[in-house]
Formats: sequence, structure tokens, C-alpha cells
Amino acid sequence: MSKPGLPKLVATDLDGTIVRSDDTVSAYTHEVLARVRAAGIRLVGVTGRGPRLFDLTRQDVPEVEFLVMGQGGRVIDLTESESRVLRSATVAGPVVSGLLDALEAIVGPLHVLVEASDVPGSPLWGEHGAGPWRYPDAVEQRARTESLLGPVLKVFCHSDRHSADELVAIARELLPPDGVEVTQAGLGYMEICPPGVTKASGLAVVCDAVGVDPAEVLVFGDMPNDLTLFAFAGWGAVAVANAHHAVLAVADDITGACDEDGVAEYLDSLLSGRPR
Repeated sequence: MSKPGLPKLVATDLDGTIVRSDDTVSAYTHEVLARVRAAGIRLVGVTGRGPRLFDLTRQDVPEVEFLVMGQGGRVIDLTESESRVLRSATVAGPVVSGLLDALEAIVGPLHVLVEASDVPGSPLWGEHGAGPWRYPDAVEQRARTESLLGPVLKVFCHSDRHSADELVAIARELLPPDGVEVTQAGLGYMEICPPGVTKASGLAVVCDAVGVDPAEVLVFGDMPNDLTLFAFAGWGAVAVANAHHAVLAVADDITGACDEDGVAEYLDSLLSGRPR
């Protein structure tokens, strides 16, 4: 991909894209992101991580001016001394319960984790044996019915019999056009988000706030939850080499894997005017 000039806004996924498989961000990546900011390009972190992980996320990407979290459900402006929430979306727990019941009638029992609190460090809620969760998050034992009584930010569900991609495909057949959003981010779980909440809709909030047209946006990603970003960004959509096959298939360009600092290398070349 070769376009004249530079984009006005760069948005990047975190885990599996700039955050490496050992859960770190390299010094080289930090240096390049700082140069992006210094060049006057808006910098946005776009992640599936919920707002309860705000402190960890700020630690990983202190260079960004905005954060789109929870697959787009929480949008945070970091440009002032006090952060400001531009979007906060939830979904009614009983709505999610209905989808889970319909899914289980087709695929069998599901392991469910509920993200209901946005207080930093707050636990997920789940029943015993909630599935193969790879992160050291605290999980508070709660019955599913109790966890889904009120509004929630996001719900994760895992099947022992079906892949996350399969669960997403089945769920989309069950959903009405204006229903909840479902996606997967490579964790082995399908994620159920509020209606209209995607990474692209969250990034659109940022673009409206700063007056940047999607045609001037460059994005980076690796998993199906980034596909809406790739459709949104008009300047370019770049997949890391370790990306999901569906993301590689629609990418405008491919850079090195996350463990090779592919995003930093791509941006470094762009800022330096070096051909790729």
C-alpha cells in the first residue's frame, strides 16, 4: 500500500498487535508511538479490554490521546489533565440471558463470564469452571442469573464443542438486525456487546470529537473484532503477520508479527518516508 503524505489519525489494537505474546510493549514501539504524536498525528488505542483495565491499558500505551475500550463501549478522552468519558454503553442482562438460552439450545452448555463493573481492578463474575481464561483476572463466583440481573458492559462465553468463530456465526443467525453485537478477540470466547457497539463505532466517536474523516484514518489489528475497524478506515488497514485469516484476507497491507514489533516498524517506515 502506498499513499501520499501521512494519515491524520492512527488507531491500533493492543493485545496481539502492539502488545506482544509476553504481554509487554517494546521500548522501540513506545519510541515510535511518541514520534507519531510528535508528528501531529492523532493516536488512539482501540481494545477489547474493559474499562476495569484502564490503569493497565494506560501503562501499556501512555502515548495515546484517546482510548476506545470494551470493543467500543467505552470511549475516553485523555487529552486533558482529567480523563473524560465520551461514550458509555451497557446492555440489559436479561437480553443477554435470552441469547445465551437460545445458543445453549443449539450448542450445549456454555461457560460464561460477565463484565459488569468499570471500577479499576474489579473482578469478572462467573460460575465455577468458567472456561479457559488465560489472564490472571479475579473472578467472583456468582450464579449466571444473578450476574445478569442488571446492565452489563460485556459478556464472554466459551463452548467446549465449538470454536469462538463458530459461536459467532451461530449467534448472528439468531440475532435480530438491531440486536446485540457479537465478536471474538482470540481468547477462545465469543463476546456479547451492547447493540451498535463495535470498535468502529467507538472510533467514530473519536473522529467526530477531533474532526478527522475516516478517509484520513490508518488502523492496525489482528482479530475478527478488528474487522469493523478495517472497514471504517479509509487511509489504510494493516494486519500484523500473526493475524486471524479473516483479517489477513481484507487487509490493505501486512506488517511483521506483534512479537517482531511489526506495527512500530510500519509506522517507522511511514514517518521516515522509506518505501515498504
